[in-house]
Amino acid sequence: MRGPRAWWQGKSTPAKVETYTRWSFYSFPLIEVATFGLPVLGQVPMPQAGWLFALLAGHGALGALTGARALDWVRDVRDQPLRLMWAFAVLSGTVGIVVCALVGRVGDEETDTALGGMFAGVMVFGIGMITLGVRRRRSALYLSAGCAAGSAVLSLVAGVRASEALAAAIAVLLGTSFFAFTSVFSVWLLKAVYELDAARETRARLAVAEERLRFGRDLHDVIGRSLAVIALKSELAVQLARRERPEAVDQMIEVQRIAQESQREVRDVVRGYREADLGVELAGAQGVLEAAGIVCSVDRADTAGLPGEVQSALAWVVREGTTNVLRHGNAGQCTVVLKVTEGQVVLTVENDGIRAADGHGERTAAGAVAERSAGAGSGLAGLRERLAIVDGTLEAGPVGGEAFRVVARVPLAPEAAPGPVGGSIAVTSAAGAVREVAS
Repeated sequence: MRGPRAWWQGKSTPAKVETYTRWSFYSFPLIEVATFGLPVLGQVPMPQAGWLFALLAGHGALGALTGARALDWVRDVRDQPLRLMWAFAVLSGTVGIVVCALVGRVGDEETDTALGGMFAGVMVFGIGMITLGVRRRRSALYLSAGCAAGSAVLSLVAGVRASEALAAAIAVLLGTSFFAFTSVFSVWLLKAVYELDAARETRARLAVAEERLRFGRDLHDVIGRSLAVIALKSELAVQLARRERPEAVDQMIEVQRIAQESQREVRDVVRGYREADLGVELAGAQGVLEAAGIVCSVDRADTAGLPGEVQSALAWVVREGTTNVLRHGNAGQCTVVLKVTEGQVVLTVENDGIRAADGHGERTAAGAVAERSAGAGSGLAGLRERLAIVDGTLEAGPVGGEAFRVVARVPLAPEAAPGPVGGSIAVTSAAGAVREVAS
């Protein structure tokens, strides 16, 4: 069984904010009952104390349900709970009227103080929960003002002096306004967090789309003119062949030459796309992860002297590692370290986005990576195959329960190993992540 810590870490940042907001409002009915119900239960003479306490407990329970449904409406999970809000408003007014009717009739001054506190608590918490389901902020102000005016009228009807009724109205106005502001701000914050998360995902998708367009432009520029020439020369060859002109053969030979040249150019484009230089891969990732909101520091040695096949294999490690960060993790930071010694080159990709599968069965970074590590996926298995070509090895797994680390080691021949050249560049992880996502 997973503990509370694993359950909490398994949530995304917006989900954490939503959970915190929900349980904050769920606790308010308990505070209402404990703060205003227990004094009434201890000070109001029986039999009124028991049913007043039960009435307040029912008000708190209905308030919790109203708050839960209102937050579901904020998250677009269900429709606006208008009927439930009206029912809760009617119950709040009924409790307020009953309490006001009992003031000065069932006990001494301490009893009246307890009843007055219960009346204020019902009004304040009632308006706060109803405000969660209100669309416009001005409506929340109207609710607070109306509640304060109603409190003054009920106090006067109950025989309270005008000065005391005014004081009660001011107290209710201040309390309901504060609670209404708290509810409005909580709703705004919850919406803002989810909108920012959606914007982050949209920016990452736009970066992928931009990379696809770039690749499409490259293909168009490389073979567009060649295909147009092939089409024209083929049409000319057809016309010459119909007239039995010997020049048709020359035209088809030219078409063949252009087609072969186009094939070579396409292979060059694809080769450059799939086997990019390791240094280019590291530097080109900046726009991708910045768009996704993931900050990454890259500490790398000079890659100019590394063999092409080694650079290609390590570039794939960077691509797959950063693709996992974008697809499966909830990372805020990512670190890439490339060290070149006389005997080997070591590439380390580490991020803090490890998450276990949540309660709804969604597979997040830890679960996905664990499966791939066990052979269920093809990402890490494919990297091991590529590294095996250059006698390299790959290690991947959680580190300390808070991070996930991928380490690739490739041995270097003595003549191929460049001297260690230090360098620290503040960039954000590999461009190949977007290319991998685009494919």
